[in-house]
Amino acid sequence: MSNQGMLLAGCSAAVLLALAGAAHAAEPDPVATAPDAVDEIVVRARDKAGLIEKEPNNTVFGLDKPLIETPRSASFVSDLTLQRYGIETIDGLTAVSPGTYTASFYGVPGALNIRGTLAENYFRGFKRIENRGTYSTPIGAADQIQIVRGPPTPIYGSGKVGGMLNFIPKSGKGEGGYLSETQGEVTATYGSYNRKNATAQVGLPVNLGDVVGGVHVYGEVEDSHSYYRGIYPRRQTLQVSSDFDLGNGWSTAVGGMLYRSKGDVQTPGWNRLTQDLIDNGTYITGRDTSLVDADGNGRLTPSEIGFYPYASAMYLAYYGFPDSDAKHTLDTGVGTTKLSPRTVYISSADFSKTQTNTLYFDVAKELSADSSIKLQLFYDALENKRFVSYGYPAWFDSDVWEARLTWNFANEAFDGLVKAKSFVGASYRAFDGRRRESYNSGLIALDRRDIAFGATPTDLIGSPFNPGDGVAWENDNRSEWTQAGLFFTTDIMVGEKLNLMLGGRYDDYDVTSEDTGFLSYTVAGKQNASKGKGTYTASATYKAPFGLMPYITYAKASALEMSQAGDIAPGLVADAGDAWLSEGDLAEAGVKFQWLQGTLVGSLAGYRQNRTQLTGITQTPTGTRAKGVELEVRWLASEHFSFTFAGNTQHTTVKGPDTSFQYVPVHTVGVSGANGFGGSYVVWSFASIRPGDYDYTLIPKSVLSLYGAYTSDAYAWGKVAATLGVTRVTKTSGTAPNAVVYPDYAVASGSVAYEYGPYTATLNVDNLLDKLYFTPVGDTYANLAALPSKGREWRVTLARKF
Repeated sequence: MSNQGMLLAGCSAAVLLALAGAAHAAEPDPVATAPDAVDEIVVRARDKAGLIEKEPNNTVFGLDKPLIETPRSASFVSDLTLQRYGIETIDGLTAVSPGTYTASFYGVPGALNIRGTLAENYFRGFKRIENRGTYSTPIGAADQIQIVRGPPTPIYGSGKVGGMLNFIPKSGKGEGGYLSETQGEVTATYGSYNRKNATAQVGLPVNLGDVVGGVHVYGEVEDSHSYYRGIYPRRQTLQVSSDFDLGNGWSTAVGGMLYRSKGDVQTPGWNRLTQDLIDNGTYITGRDTSLVDADGNGRLTPSEIGFYPYASAMYLAYYGFPDSDAKHTLDTGVGTTKLSPRTVYISSADFSKTQTNTLYFDVAKELSADSSIKLQLFYDALENKRFVSYGYPAWFDSDVWEARLTWNFANEAFDGLVKAKSFVGASYRAFDGRRRESYNSGLIALDRRDIAFGATPTDLIGSPFNPGDGVAWENDNRSEWTQAGLFFTTDIMVGEKLNLMLGGRYDDYDVTSEDTGFLSYTVAGKQNASKGKGTYTASATYKAPFGLMPYITYAKASALEMSQAGDIAPGLVADAGDAWLSEGDLAEAGVKFQWLQGTLVGSLAGYRQNRTQLTGITQTPTGTRAKGVELEVRWLASEHFSFTFAGNTQHTTVKGPDTSFQYVPVHTVGVSGANGFGGSYVVWSFASIRPGDYDYTLIPKSVLSLYGAYTSDAYAWGKVAATLGVTRVTKTSGTAPNAVVYPDYAVASGSVAYEYGPYTATLNVDNLLDKLYFTPVGDTYANLAALPSKGREWRVTLARKF
């Protein structure tokens, strides 16, 4: 039996043993048959890994409602669970949330893939500027990460049906109210590959006469190397959150997060893909010397390439016929070698510098016991400058602000038989951004570099960031848009069993975009468009016997088709079919369950959805159709053991014809690697090689995660805790015909913690069995590159609470 099989068998045995123990423990006793309050105490006492929702939440529909009673598939992950499970980036959320496997966006975990397509990031219920792979989304400052599968609630604005990730910051509130005493913690982490990280946080109670509340401050710094040679993440986060009760029914919240990064360098991973490379690590070596760095500046500039025409020098694009002349052929060092997974596509010239500023302000007034009004303001700004040495420079500079006014109220009818909680409101959102990129000139040849040899002056392209290179911004898009909307949601309880939820919104959009780039290949001049659009959602839940709550839901959604900087391309704005505003729909049915006095909770859901995503270099809106089944289970088996399971099976189809411009591998055009890796091959329309619909094989058909956690009793010498889990992923592949296949795999992770008084020492080990696996690139170069997995990594964290 393989190591992975032994691990899976061990986890399964642990679950069976715990089930047997729970069956015995579930026999009635005086404590177990006590009122609900006692059940709550039992659940909280067992929840040593933060798995069970502590109180009703308003994320999914905008109204406070227990997740177990919410007719939508969603997962909430507490900061304690993140810590115990060793989850440091959003990619790790696959361990606790079904349907969230994410293809690599050049190695930078910026956005989560939910149900086969990229989801949107939110901060306290407000949509942030797009971040597909611009920077690593920070989660260390989170009190909770909320993953909703399906469209956002109408109060949050329009959005795509695939899903959303909502970041809830640590705040000045504790369990049951505001902080009553000062709380704080400092941590220091050191790990493999010179991993260095430190955090400090403090929560301060506030009591100024009638004003009570709390302030929480969180800071984090990281200065590390990486498993991948040449990548050195350096990040800083500062977050301040404050919450106050002002008296007379008034309350307010104000805060924000500042994030800085210089280390989120993008890498496609391995290029020159062959099945032999994936199966055996055999890499085809060789370099093309048909071009020369004549001025000796260490990179190729347009004057050395033949300036910008597509049919220039070695960068002759593929128009439907193979070409294997000197422009494409490797002529030096041709052979094979074994490639280390630590060796990826990178150079010393690559960089990425990011800063984000996120601010919020709330003020609310209780009008009565069941009525309140709230005004919320939100601001998010992003600036990113980056360069990837195969020839992709970018400069994003965007900001967005939003104002939202909401009135919550409740009413009832028929002598209380029908009760309703509702809200109505209005919002206004304004965006202003500029996206500068260069990739249209035909200068990119991803396979040209021999990564076993390393970067050379003739596979590193000049950049607009280097004065004198003669490289201009080929895209320079300035975009402004506004969205004014009205929204409502009502939560109707009929008797004690039937729950109906209805919601909708209407938005008026106004969009202006103009691209003044040197080689933008889009419509010229300033483009304007405006349109009104309505969306809605309807759900029903029934509280059945035996702790079962079946539900059905349907939603119709719309969203702006935004590029990486949050802008909208002028070509989409000018489109007569309003391609800048997409449509989508979701049909979902499932059952949620709560057994063993609330210590075992979960959900089983099936869905069918239609939505669009931007594909290819030209960012063409392409329709997708997805269906799948998801199962999530969280079980507090005893005072010491808890288990989680997250699994799904899915199938996503790209609706043809996919007319996007895409790069294709050399074997697609019948050319050998040695005769093609020196240049590039493209298709103007992907439909020319994939006519009609095709499977989106960058996402696996199934992902299963099983984790178990143990916490001991507290003794005079302290207490210990441990977590062990495994994630099983089925095969993936590129999307071109006869694409390289990435085999299925199982990867295990674990942690051990020792706590003594205010001190805690934690050892985390990722990829325990040092398994090599591959994640396909989920963008333009999906068929040209894949990211090898990180090998076994460890880190030790020392923490001191006060």
